[in-house]
Amino acid sequence: MHFLYTVLYLSTYMSKIQVEVSKAGTESGASLLRRFQRKVQDSEIVKKVRGKRYNERPKSKLTNKKNKLKRNKKGVEIEKLKKLGKIKPRIVRGAKKSF
Repeated sequence: MHFLYTVLYLSTYMSKIQVEVSKAGTESGASLLRRFQRKVQDSEIVKKVRGKRYNERPKSKLTNKKNKLKRNKKGVEIEKLKKLGKIKPRIVRGAKKSF
């Protein structure tokens, strides 16, 4: 009887890491599984997967540009409302007063 444990890890760049362990002679299933787990730990597959768990894709230039335009537009509106007296200007503690 022949057992073969295989793990494939596909990253976002489509690189492949393969771990294979085949049963040798009278080796028990437990020792085969232990050897397989050790090889997986040595190849650092789990570490890479956990590291990429919260990885976010960088935003596109167009999205960044749109967000910047929104922020600028909002800032202009707030300045306009401050000049009209509808919003009180923020008081910053410890700031030097300009005359």
